[in-house]
Amino acid sequence: MSLNTAHANGGVLIHAGECILLFCDHITIEFHGQDQPEFKGSKHGRLYLTTHRMIFNAKESRDKMQSFSFPFVTLRDVELQQPVFGVNYIKGKVRAQPNGNWIGEAKFKIMFKNGGAIDFGQAMLKAAHMASRGGSPSDAPPPYAPPMGPWYAAPPPAYAPSPAGYYGWVPPTHAFPDAPPANSVYMTDMPPPYPGINAYNGYVTASAPPPPGAVGFTQSPAGAPSSADAKAAEAAQSAYYDPNQPQCAYVPPPAYYESPPTYQAATTKKGQ
Repeated sequence: MSLNTAHANGGVLIHAGECILLFCDHITIEFHGQDQPEFKGSKHGRLYLTTHRMIFNAKESRDKMQSFSFPFVTLRDVELQQPVFGVNYIKGKVRAQPNGNWIGEAKFKIMFKNGGAIDFGQAMLKAAHMASRGGSPSDAPPPYAPPMGPWYAAPPPAYAPSPAGYYGWVPPTHAFPDAPPANSVYMTDMPPPYPGINAYNGYVTASAPPPPGAVGFTQSPAGAPSSADAKAAEAAQSAYYDPNQPQCAYVPPPAYYESPPTYQAATTKKGQ
């Protein structure tokens, strides 16, 4: 996780190929276990769920914490809480990335003024599970690397999830129908430095073959095309081409038939 690295020009700053799955305004977030002034007090603003992380952007320009990035690989002990009295909320722990402007670990609590904590939390748990395939929850977060180069307005696919979903899962946009405001999503040319749920981090060069072990692409016996490969070919038919980046194309990731976890399954601790 990195501090004050995911905002630009009054909006959110994402990596090349990263896609916003859900957007929620009017949330409150609190941190505990850190003495840095950036973590003090309740913070109000917007929350984004992307293919690689959660991102908080502060509402107040005077807040010492303007943005906070929660890569899935840095999250631990995430739970969805439904108190008898009070609003539902998401709580958990987040570990710092090396060079991410803070060190150690912090507890967080996210409250949703207009509701939707359970829908957002379940979607986040599902995305985190999909992104963690091939890794271990105990793996240390990778070092944070600041963007090298300018940022610019993100292309249209970054504003909304793929209509076809991700590996058979469709984010609950019915619970969060609002899109980020126009001219508020910015992108760098750097790919995400941590794993996400979409193949190739979203952007691939037209001549590049799928990387070994790429998520969503599997080898079939005797060279037969797998269902994932077929879905990838179908997705390529609706690829987004950015004339400002002729060497790249946005390719929606292939579908994978797996249902999202139930609330009980997502919140039940191991051993219970």
